[in-house]
Amino acid sequence: MRDMEFILASSSPRRRELFEALRLPHRVIPSNVDEHSIADEPCDTLVARLARAKTDVCAASLNGEDRSRYSDGSLFIVAADTLVRVDSQTLGKPAGKSDAVRMLRLLSGREHEVFTGLCVSAGGRTVCRVVRTAVRFRPLDEQLIREYAATGEPADKAGAYGIQALGGVLIEGIEGDYFNVVGLPVGEMAQVLRDEWGIDILQWSM
Repeated sequence: MRDMEFILASSSPRRRELFEALRLPHRVIPSNVDEHSIADEPCDTLVARLARAKTDVCAASLNGEDRSRYSDGSLFIVAADTLVRVDSQTLGKPAGKSDAVRMLRLLSGREHEVFTGLCVSAGGRTVCRVVRTAVRFRPLDEQLIREYAATGEPADKAGAYGIQALGGVLIEGIEGDYFNVVGLPVGEMAQVLRDEWGIDILQWSM
């Protein structure tokens, strides 16, 4: 087990920080995929498709020893994609500050859903899950919305906020997995590794 390693197929600093907090040996190999949705594609279907696409792109880029270790199950690829849904609208990363303001106005005083597609792959097997968390925003006045948008924090985050940082002041409550809102449902990932590969990640901290 100590010889195993993970590849995180994501450029997200939040996901990297969570891997570091879990003390999992890992490397980061971002996978760039087309994140445009298909017409009328449900949010949960979209995040699952994108996470799987990131996994496949990363796997295809491996060569030499990495490809061999991935095939024999000692090198794992983990990919995730997170989106926000409010009413029938899917919110990804804002296109700019004005788009972030638009999204925050839309979420103000309301409940929305955060979906993360998670894929874990090794040894000829890929397992994908979708995790949902409900998040309630406090009513936000225009000044708070603009001040938060001006911090720059919303720029690379689905729904234009980061629950783990300054965006926490916008949150009234959540129902479900907090880490799913951060961008990586670590409990679900641990369960997949345990159920599908017999790996207990808590052993890495011992």
